[in-house]
Order: sequence, then C-alpha cells, then structure tokens
Amino acid sequence: MRARIMVVEDQPEIRQLIRMTLEFGAFELVEAVDADAGWQLMLQQPPDLILLDVMMPGSMDGLALCRQLRLHPALRTIPVILLTARSQQRDVDIGYEAGASAYLTKPFSPMELLDRIVGLLNDPRAR
Repeated sequence: MRARIMVVEDQPEIRQLIRMTLEFGAFELVEAVDADAGWQLMLQQPPDLILLDVMMPGSMDGLALCRQLRLHPALRTIPVILLTARSQQRDVDIGYEAGASAYLTKPFSPMELLDRIVGLLNDPRAR
C-alpha cells in the first residue's frame, strides 16, 4: 500500500521539487496551497505523513496548523515535517514545541527529505 503524503506549501516551485523527489517512491501525493485547504483535506482523508510549510498566507500558518493537528484525536499521531526558511535555533525549538516530528530548513536536499520521510514512516515512535 502506498503511503499518502500531504504537502501543504504555498510556493508552486517547492511543491514541484517535492513532487519530483517523491514521484519515484511508493507515495501518493496530496497537495494544498495553504493551511486552511490542507486542514480540510486532512479531515476528509488523513495522510500518513505531512510536509508543512511554516510561513503561509491565510487564516493560519504552518505552526498553527501543526498545533491544531496535535489536538485532533484522529490526526494527532500523524508525523509532521516542517519546511521553512527559518533556521535560528529559537525557530527550530518553536517548531518542535508546536508538535513537529522533524524540521528541515529551506533549501533542503531532496535526498535528506526522502530520508526523513522514510525514517518517520518506518518509525512506530513517530506516530
């Protein structure tokens, strides 16, 4: 069975990079352009893992969505990888406090992204 990965990212070029990185794996990709659309899709069809941009337009950013996920009984165990240009240690700490399973700084290596995804999907403690 293919793992369903949701990408919540407002930048089309980043979504394309992720799509190209994951198209050779056993993944089903679901994309959302902002946190509000991502939340609605997650409620309809919960993914196995979420790639979540931190800074996005709309009523909530990626950190707010991550916090909301962690409070939802059916979604709280889904691994979340935050993707962000914010690389200060304080930003990383805030990301983990919001409930992130992993934190990748843009620009990230496609192989590092793939390694993190596979690692989290295969780690029962990440759920």
